[in-house]
Formats: sequence, structure tokens, C-alpha cells
Amino acid sequence: MKIYCLLLFSLVISLNSLAQNKPQKGYQLQSTSNAVQYKNYYLLTLFQKDPAVKKLLQNDAELSNFLKNKRAKITAAITNCTNDIGCFTNVIKFSDDEIDLVGKHLADLYKQQNELGLLVKNHLIASGCYALYENLASKEILQKAWVQDAKAINYAINVYVEGQKPNYPKIDSIGFNVKDKSYAELVNTNALLSLDAKNTLFFEPALQFALVALEINERNDAADYEPMISTVNKAALLAIRKTNFSAYKYSLILVPGEGPEEEATALSAGGMLRCRLAAEQFRKGLAPFIMVSGGRVHPFKTKYSEAFEMKVFLMKNLQIPESAIIMEPHARHTTTNLRNAARLIFRYNMPVEKPGLIITVKSQSTYISDVMLQRCTKELGYEPYRNGKRLSDTALEFYPDAMSLQIDFDEPLDP
Repeated sequence: MKIYCLLLFSLVISLNSLAQNKPQKGYQLQSTSNAVQYKNYYLLTLFQKDPAVKKLLQNDAELSNFLKNKRAKITAAITNCTNDIGCFTNVIKFSDDEIDLVGKHLADLYKQQNELGLLVKNHLIASGCYALYENLASKEILQKAWVQDAKAINYAINVYVEGQKPNYPKIDSIGFNVKDKSYAELVNTNALLSLDAKNTLFFEPALQFALVALEINERNDAADYEPMISTVNKAALLAIRKTNFSAYKYSLILVPGEGPEEEATALSAGGMLRCRLAAEQFRKGLAPFIMVSGGRVHPFKTKYSEAFEMKVFLMKNLQIPESAIIMEPHARHTTTNLRNAARLIFRYNMPVEKPGLIITVKSQSTYISDVMLQRCTKELGYEPYRNGKRLSDTALEFYPDAMSLQIDFDEPLDP
């Protein structure tokens, strides 16, 4: 009996520990002036922003030596690589051995109550950005988060420096001809800049190189309208805090965008019609908010944001007040329309147990209910929502899942 009680007690402690590894509803990401950085590489951003952690890493002999060797290799590449792009990127990216070495060393540095331990508990886990690893021990979550961020940097360099194909080549490809001789000079200059003396943490030269590559490709889409809580969603966020959600059947009405294919077209006919469908349901009092979702996607490198143009249309043409419209201007695919909507429900502290209502045309609505979850599992590695009831050809319920907060390492334009 005594052994049974001890086993039961151990099980309860273990389950409680795992329960603490859940993201905190309403958690706001620790931001920097570069939203592309903290949305893609959150662990590395935390390393920079937490003074105690930063000092620990800067003073560590092994990580200091890692940085010294990396800088030496980049310096040699600037002199020797000439027009060979791969010659630059191979030394700047993190090799598998380097990733493994750093991961093991971070685990060695980790203590439950030291700087790294508190960072993991208070931010890494609370943020949900690494939710795929929530069932692991905290030390392992730290390691996995490092591996994810390192691979994310490598991916950005693969696509936006080397010119490798992204997941969606027609809309997300590199903006340069990598075989042009003048392009090698751009890469050389970027490598030179990565040696800036302010880069004192072991990962910073590679991080800066990747971020500058996205910048010169005009691929800072992840930063559009950020910080949204104080810009395009400020009015809605103030309204959310005062809303009695129990008076509504749904938390919000989600309108997935449809990008135009013509360069001069700001909002497609499909986008207009979806807004009208949503406005009808909003006026019936089904939900207190309309969320419009879609980034700068179609055509290639368009300057028009689907969500922004839908918001303008709702306000100007349909007289929906700005305080009732939530913009989600980053999604590039239907999978991320749903994922990003779920994220904002969590980040904006809206009721996650209450369903949302997806309003769109019949073909997309059917695709969302019948195919989308399988596609999410394939492309994202998890299901960011679950389907609710179908109300009509154009109306479908959905329930957000906290797993939606997980960063997608191979989609730097909308991680």
C-alpha cells in the first residue's frame, strides 16, 4: 500500500509538472524593434533581452570560443569566397555539429532556479512558441527551442541568400538572381556587417546575417503593422477588454482573405463578397468582432495587404466600426488564416472555450472543414484548431487550440 501511494504521489507530481508547461493565455511576446526577429527566433530574442541570461552567455568560455571561431571563419570567407555564395553561407549557418554542441552546453548551463531556468519557466513555456515540446522536461524544452531557432536561421539563409526553393515558390521566393556577379557583393557586404562589434553573443552574427537577408529581399512581412496592439488593433483591443462575451454565441467572425492576381487590384471580388457575408452575420449579433485575415501574398511581392484592404472595405462600404474589426495581416495560406486567428484569440485574452465562426464562400468553407486539418498536420506539424458545427454552405464553427502558438521555423514571412 505504501509503495502504491508513493507511485500515485509521483504520478500526481509529474502530471502537475506537465500542466505547468502550458502557455499562459494573454501572454504578450517580449518585443524588440524588429518584429521579424522576435516572431521567428523567440528564444534568441529572450537571450538578448534578459540581462542576467545575456551576461551568463557572454561570460561562458565555451560559447565565447564558439563566437570567436565563427567570427574568424566569416572573416576568412570575406577575403576568400569572391563570387561563391555557398562559401559564405556554409560558414555563417550553423552546422549540425554546432547545433548539437550548443544544445548540450545550454542543457549543462540550465538549472531550475538559475537565469536560464527562470527564462524557460516565465517566458519560453508561457509564450507557447515552443508548444510542440511542452511534454518534455524544461531542460529539454530549452534544447529543442535552440535547435528550432538555429534551423530557422539556416532556413532563412537557404532561401533568401542561396536561393533555394521555399514551401511556396510562386509567392515566397528570393528576389535576386543568385548567379549575377553583383549579387555576390551584396552577400559579401552582409557578411561584413555580421561582424559588427555589438554582436557579442554566440549566435548573433548568423542571426543578423539572416535578418538583413530578409530585409534586402523586402521580405519583412512578419513585421507588418506590428505592434498591432498599439496600431491597427488598438481600438478593437480596448473594446475586447470591455466586452461581455457571454452575450454572444461566438467570440468572433473570421473572414479568410482571397488575394487578387492583378498587380493594381487592392481587394479581390472574392474578398469583397466575403466581407459582405460576414457583415450580415455581424449585424445579427452573432459575435462582437469580425477578424479579417490575409497578408501581402498575391501577386508576387504585392504591396497590398488583404486584411488591411478588407478592413477598409468593411468600414467604408459597410459601415462596420473600427472597434469591431480585428486585423490579422500575416497569413499567407488558409492554414495560417486559421492558425493566426487562434493565436490572436489567445494573445488578446478572448474566451478560448467559445467557438469562432468562419464565414467564407462555399468552396473554401468546404475545404476548411474537410481537408484543412490534414493539411495543417502535414505543413505545421499540429492542428491549430478543431472544427465545430456546420451552419450553412458559408458558415462553419471552429475552436482555437493553444498549439497554434507554436512558431513555424520554415515560414519566415509568417512564422
